[in-house]
Amino acid sequence: MKSFLELIRWKNILIVILTMVLMRYAVIGSVISKISVVLTNGDGSEVPMVLQFPWYHFAILVAATVMITAGGYVINDYFDIRTDLINRGEVIVGTKVPRRQAMMWHNILNIAGVAAGFYISWRTGYFWLGVIFLIASGLLYFYSASYKRQFLIGNIVVAVLTAVVPLLVVLFEWPALYRYYAVNTAWLPPLKILFYWVGGFAIFAFLTTLTREIIKDIEDFEGDMAYGRNTIPVVTGVMTAKILSVSLIIMTVALLYLVWYFLLNDKITLVYLSCAVTIPLLLVVYKLITGTGKKQLHTASTLMKVVMLTGLLYSVVVKVILNWNLM
Repeated sequence: MKSFLELIRWKNILIVILTMVLMRYAVIGSVISKISVVLTNGDGSEVPMVLQFPWYHFAILVAATVMITAGGYVINDYFDIRTDLINRGEVIVGTKVPRRQAMMWHNILNIAGVAAGFYISWRTGYFWLGVIFLIASGLLYFYSASYKRQFLIGNIVVAVLTAVVPLLVVLFEWPALYRYYAVNTAWLPPLKILFYWVGGFAIFAFLTTLTREIIKDIEDFEGDMAYGRNTIPVVTGVMTAKILSVSLIIMTVALLYLVWYFLLNDKITLVYLSCAVTIPLLLVVYKLITGTGKKQLHTASTLMKVVMLTGLLYSVVVKVILNWNLM
């Protein structure tokens, strides 16, 4: 069991679950609670909107996402045995977990994940949404088999799929909200604000994931070079890859403060973004500029994971701000 949990990257799986739970209950739930409607079968008074996508359907959505993500980690380790031996000195597939068993788990997880995705899409009333899970499963396979060896494509695929995770929550919640309130209210307020809020987290996830993927490629330069992978550091050089990483970090910080200035402009968000996101990102920049060995690059990569987590946890701050009317 321990080897299996290591194989599916259980810590990353927990982050996926946390992301979806926080998007639903901390962001979407808090935002719609500030939108008042008059129910046609009520007493005429305004009441706050509440979540309409059943929790048990949401649990299936999370399970589908988790299984496809776990399957992606399994197939990634399956194809990365040789390079991981050079870059990390140890592997799971072929030692702790037999190759045939790893492929079996990959197939089981993907089939179950795609099936659950189509099922919950059908229950939502939009069966075609299940295609998202099928495409994600295919992209993760071809990422491990081919895309990650190609210039930039693999990095973008991982960043896009990471950004899709929070978007899935609003994609499945919105139809349920629309169906219920379009029928039970005299006037349905626009719900596009949900896509703005969750979209902001998705863009942040995309930029930080892309940055971390490039940093990881710099860290894995030796193994990728030995096996002819056309990653950014191999093709353009380590220095160019570092410059690109720093540029993405600057872009991320600039966008955060622009969003804060034009859309939020509250002190709590300013303090949180500055202390929990910007300062760690500046430390990453410092490590990239001054670091020359794997240890410094690994620290930079770890700090990016911290930033991704603190960026996600801003959703809790959003819930506090909205619930206590602090904005």
